Amino acid sequence: MDGLGRFAEPGVLILSSLADGEKHGYALITDIEAFAGVTLGPGTLYGALTRLEERGLVEAMPADGRRRPYRLTATGAEALQAYLTHARTVASVGLRRLAIS
Repeated sequence: MDGLGRFAEPGVLILSSLADGEKHGYALITDIEAFAGVTLGPGTLYGALTRLEERGLVEAMPADGRRRPYRLTATGAEALQAYLTHARTVASVGLRRLAIS
């Protein structure tokens, strides 16, 4: 979980998008908007991709024309799994406590 850093939300969205295969920037933006209802601007997207790449969580693939796809690394998959498992635990506790009150 610590591997995602303080800018976790865009990173989690990007890693979640890449979990089903490599994508270029525009494909990431449209996929994230479809599954999360969040629109990442280009600055946010590419800033987060740079941080994720520096941490070894994603890697850039060879460019396909003007598009550069990214893919999830094994380390990225492990970090995403740990983060989502923790988030599920926190969400379960919060939802259970709300139901009691």
